[in-house]
Amino acid sequence: MPIFPRRGLAGLRYPTNTGGVGRSARKRPPAARLAAWLNRNRRLAAALLLSAAAAVAVQQVTPAPLSTATALAAARDLAAGTAVTEADVARVQVPPGMVADGFLQDEAAAKGKQLAAPMRKGQLLSDAQLVGPGLLAGTPPGSAAVPLRMADPSSIQLVSPGQLVNVVLTSANGFDQQGPSEVLASAVPVLWTSNKGGQSGQWLGTSETDGLIVVAATAEQSSRLAGASTQGRLFFVLVGPQ
Repeated sequence: MPIFPRRGLAGLRYPTNTGGVGRSARKRPPAARLAAWLNRNRRLAAALLLSAAAAVAVQQVTPAPLSTATALAAARDLAAGTAVTEADVARVQVPPGMVADGFLQDEAAAKGKQLAAPMRKGQLLSDAQLVGPGLLAGTPPGSAAVPLRMADPSSIQLVSPGQLVNVVLTSANGFDQQGPSEVLASAVPVLWTSNKGGQSGQWLGTSETDGLIVVAATAEQSSRLAGASTQGRLFFVLVGPQ
């Protein structure tokens, strides 16, 4: 190292490195500079690589957001015969494949209608669960919903919507003696009963529903069932699928 004479702070001369390491480092190719940086910052580079790998893995395993559709569901457990109010239902978002034909999507379509069967909280509401034309969903073409008044109102507690019954007419003469019984309709499905709170409703238009059931009948069965209660006493017999 050369020795300079003392000339005071203002007169000092310092050696300059004009062809040394700094210039050669700047002339190195980018790959070499990157390698040198990685060599000096190994831990930082490893952390960055691990973070990038984790982000890619999370992106691959995370499913794409699904499209949804609006449907109506029971906001609480509802008994058969309940006249639906806005507080009884809630809008929910479900996959479009769960909303089939007949499922209700607006409170106005259900308000004031009467349930034909009990519903659990969260169960989706369709027109087939309401007393009215929707009850005939899935029945053969030409089917009719026929209301019948049973001679023994307490027997209604034994039957529920969906069960099959034979409708039996027992005639009587003027001395209240029983005549021969006649099966008016065989294995007809029950659509609605006045049991479990079905004492009133818009569809029936009266509060006198004691002992009433509604069955799905063919055109031929309907002609025999219409007005049958005026010809004698009506009873039902529970039967199984035929």
